[in-house]
Amino acid sequence: MTRKFFEWVLYTLMGWKKNITQEHPKKYIICLAPHTSNWDFVIGQLYQHAEGLSINFMMKKEWFFWPLGPLFRLMGGIPVYRDKKTSLTDNLSNTAVKSDTFRLTITPEGTRSATSEWKKGFYFIALKAGLPILLYGLDYAKKEISCTKTFYPTGDYDKDIREIKDYFKDFKGKHPEKFLI
Repeated sequence: MTRKFFEWVLYTLMGWKKNITQEHPKKYIICLAPHTSNWDFVIGQLYQHAEGLSINFMMKKEWFFWPLGPLFRLMGGIPVYRDKKTSLTDNLSNTAVKSDTFRLTITPEGTRSATSEWKKGFYFIALKAGLPILLYGLDYAKKEISCTKTFYPTGDYDKDIREIKDYFKDFKGKHPEKFLI
């Protein structure tokens, strides 16, 4: 399918708009929030195809069953095994350093359920590989996809995560009650 088709579906048929002010270098992490619905994945995929981007994403391993598993891998999905230590953060940061291009989307909440405890992987992949973190927000109230801030990790996780979470405080997820900061 062509870019024009995805643009038409997302921006015309569904009525979404974009507010993207940040440059997208060859290597980056996208921190996408709030994540309160499976529709976030659909919106994200439509957006990436409408904009002609190719971005990998992380998703819990439970979604990688037949026939979805091969499809998700083809789309750039990376299964996350949360119940065992796999050195995924180290492996991804090493891959980023060695690659000419590296683009990865992570929803730091790690769940669509309400939680104030964010997963740290996106931050440490970016820190170890020296990558910028593009802060992408989905606002269902405005039907807007925004990226108006690029964040560079300093190594002070507590300070940095407060600043990152503060960026997302005004975004309304599909189910706003499930987004806790």
